[in-house]
Amino acid sequence: MVQAYSREPGTGGPLSDIRPEGVRKIRLWAFCIALGGFLFGYDTGVVSGALLYIKSDFDLSSFEQSSVVSVLLIGAMIGAVSAGRMADRLGRRKTLAAEGLVFIGGTAILVFAPGYGALLIGRVVLGVAVGAASATVPVYLSEVSPTELRGRFLTLNQLMITTGILIAYLVNLAFSDGGQWRAMFAVGAVPALLMVAGTVWLLPESPQWLVLKGQVDKARAVVESVSGEARATRVVEQAVRRREDEKRGAGQKENWRVLLAPRVRPALIVGLTLAAAQQFGGINTIIYYAPTLIQKTGLSASNSIFYSVAIGAINLIMTVVAIRLVDRMGRRPLLLISLTGMLAMLVLLGFSYVVDLGSVLSLLFMVIYIASFAVGLGPVFWVLIGELFQPSARAAGSAASTAVNWASNFVVSLAFLPLADVIGQGETFWIFAAVVAFTLWFVGRYVPETRDREFDEVDTALQARFGRSPQAGPAPG
Repeated sequence: MVQAYSREPGTGGPLSDIRPEGVRKIRLWAFCIALGGFLFGYDTGVVSGALLYIKSDFDLSSFEQSSVVSVLLIGAMIGAVSAGRMADRLGRRKTLAAEGLVFIGGTAILVFAPGYGALLIGRVVLGVAVGAASATVPVYLSEVSPTELRGRFLTLNQLMITTGILIAYLVNLAFSDGGQWRAMFAVGAVPALLMVAGTVWLLPESPQWLVLKGQVDKARAVVESVSGEARATRVVEQAVRRREDEKRGAGQKENWRVLLAPRVRPALIVGLTLAAAQQFGGINTIIYYAPTLIQKTGLSASNSIFYSVAIGAINLIMTVVAIRLVDRMGRRPLLLISLTGMLAMLVLLGFSYVVDLGSVLSLLFMVIYIASFAVGLGPVFWVLIGELFQPSARAAGSAASTAVNWASNFVVSLAFLPLADVIGQGETFWIFAAVVAFTLWFVGRYVPETRDREFDEVDTALQARFGRSPQAGPAPG
């Protein structure tokens, strides 16, 4: 991991050599960075309510409705793939600022869209920003976070995603009486402007990126601004030494090529598998189509939006719980508990549609499913992709994992309604249950605990789970 603020054994208690005002400053940095997560959540969640009115205004077919939702994911794949190279070349700070500007541009296109074609263009542009931010934010957060609080700050990304989704649902509810879907999209410009302003005026560049670019004095100054001189010198020297070891180990590789190295492969397998499982477990069928799903149980459109707000609130509350637990219980226990709950609820949710158990039970199963996801698989995936990859592969590994996440999201969101029409709503949820069952086995077998571990310790545990020798050679650069 970065260990821009890492500790060594014997250096004292948690955060013992970071000044209180330094901790407050890091929290402010983390909040500004995580606004990218808020926009991720808002712009993926807002379409669920807007779609109820767009479809009548533009007379959209079922396929056209699905495409308005899913085309954002094409842009997200493009954004995620390009973000790693951009973040490595320009730096995390400039990349995040550029993403904020793209958010603003995509929102403007949607607000003034005259028809279906413009809607698709606007959603693609927004998707580029969403995908790029989803790859950049975990990397940036991991590289400004103290090891002692790394899990909590990385989980902040998921908290902001869920907050964005909940705010989107509330905005949908506020504008639902008049069917003002353009206003629903327009609200997203406000956090985008805040993110650009915060990035330009408040955020420093990542110390890890500065070390990778040979700007050691600047990296030391960033760390020293929140800690003492001794800690700043120590952690920067560790980062420089690790970078030199990587170069000697296998020579420097550019961006994506580093992912081909045998030592990086276990981290990549875990990252890509969890990325796909998070989506093929069905979460965004409920996030995107919550009002539509609830409407199928017999409730009106306005009531459907109201109950989707409740789902969003549960998502947020359980993410807050995850933030409290991720650095106490650890990553693996949360994942295993989360997947077990998701599996049980997907099986029951399937039954609720197959045998028509009614809206109350369907809503109950949805809420518990969302709660199970939010306490584990939702936030922990983003934590792990910020922890498993070596520093020189972190941006590329995060980008690759995020791109697979968005590609899987695209397939599920586009196929869900047509598939449910063919085989049934309940049977579709059972397919998601099978995916979750596989993921439960995979986590138990291959995912190591990363809590309170430096990268070298994480890498040793990961290699062991894949049957590789911890002494297989230094991680490549």
